[in-house]
Amino acid sequence: VQLVESGGGLVQPGGSLRVSCVGSGFPFHSSDMNWFRQAPGQEREFVASISWNAARIEYSDSVKGRFTISRDNAEKTVYLQMNSLMPEDTAVYYCNVVKFWGQGTQVTVSS
Repeated sequence: VQLVESGGGLVQPGGSLRVSCVGSGFPFHSSDMNWFRQAPGQEREFVASISWNAARIEYSDSVKGRFTISRDNAEKTVYLQMNSLMPEDTAVYYCNVVKFWGQGTQVTVSS
């Protein structure tokens, strides 16, 4: 199983960013996918999840209304569109499927 995140970077407060995760080595089209994040000195926390057919989507309260999770099964990719970013969104963002994790992509929100 391999999960490769990309798209992180530095963005100003109020800005937007989209991170992506490409999966391989497992049946992506039938797998529920998750995004987590971990800020310095804090525990990893759940951000969003999407079922295999996108029929079920969940968000943490802290990102609800600002972030959107989506997927493209043909491209074996899951996305996290992040809008209205705030400094407290600064973290390493990780893609997850069952017990497997990507290497993470850094998102920094700062002026």
